[in-house]
Amino acid sequence: MKTSELRVIISGGGTGGHIFPAISIANAIKALRPDAQILFVGADGRMEMQRVPAAGYEIKGLPICGFDRKNLLRNFSVLLKIWKSQRLAKKIIREFRPMAAVGVGGYASGPTLNKCADMGIPCLIQEQNSYAGVTNKLLAKKARKICVAYEGMERFFPADKLMLTGNPVRQSLLDTKLSRDEAARQLGLDPTKKTILIVGGSLGARTMNESVLRHLDQLEQSDVQVIWQTGKYYFDDIKKKLASRPAISTLKATDFISDMGVAYRAADLVVSRAGASSISEFCLIGKPVILVPSPNVAEDHQTKNAMALVKKDAALMVTDAEAPERLIDLALTTVADSERLATLGANVKKMALPDSAKIIAQEVIEMATSNNQ
Repeated sequence: MKTSELRVIISGGGTGGHIFPAISIANAIKALRPDAQILFVGADGRMEMQRVPAAGYEIKGLPICGFDRKNLLRNFSVLLKIWKSQRLAKKIIREFRPMAAVGVGGYASGPTLNKCADMGIPCLIQEQNSYAGVTNKLLAKKARKICVAYEGMERFFPADKLMLTGNPVRQSLLDTKLSRDEAARQLGLDPTKKTILIVGGSLGARTMNESVLRHLDQLEQSDVQVIWQTGKYYFDDIKKKLASRPAISTLKATDFISDMGVAYRAADLVVSRAGASSISEFCLIGKPVILVPSPNVAEDHQTKNAMALVKKDAALMVTDAEAPERLIDLALTTVADSERLATLGANVKKMALPDSAKIIAQEVIEMATSNNQ
């Protein structure tokens, strides 16, 4: 192998919270080393199999899935898939001959990074959350570097391997040059009115949608504008419910927002789930936010993510159970308080860790080149 070559495997996925950082790291490696060959390894049937090729990278799929904790008898087939995935990962690694491997969490990163480490290929793992995921905890012993977004991660990982880098975010969010008023006009909003953006992720969040539907009269009377991303799964049903009552001119409901940079810029306050990637975005753009942690995630890690901000007065939090009653009241009270918005925005900005993708990319290149000299 020529010493000038750079070949990197990036593995993991399952959710946007794993995929966005993975693609950002790949883009940063290519920016530093345009000659780099990058191969992704994901899980068959998961969203990375579409999102990664759309970003311009090749991806190979493994037939892997998670353990079924409710029906233990089904786990025989899971074990079989893990065994098949390990064999396929070994074949992919032998053919591609990576000089370094990056794991971002998710099912596929387990067998891929395990095999890379066993074959002497240096591995870096990137943990997005304040509470480490199962796959990354298992891989920690074999990893050379562990890049994290929160302080205090020595609870989960060897301290001598840790690097506090932050989470890589979608570059498009940082590239938005529009002013708040220009962004509002682009979305058909009135720049003189306060604006709340409610977003439950690309698939939506049932509780957050119910919270809006219960308080439509209150929103209409408030004269506050609302951009409401319902998620594709819920959009048709919500459209029918909105059509059955007089239209609210200050409410813009949509299934999906393609340009989040513009939506964030137009908003005075954001209401969101507490995924690690979303939180990193709010920190970098200094956006006041009310977090509603999803209760349907491993180890309740979204609540832990949210509390890391709440403790520093950098965000507000409403539990999923409380949201239908409390969320809209709190959002309307907060968006009307300019001083509170300014405090939250300033405090969340202090928690930002910029240039995460570039720092991680430099570490990967250093590992790859020093290992192959």
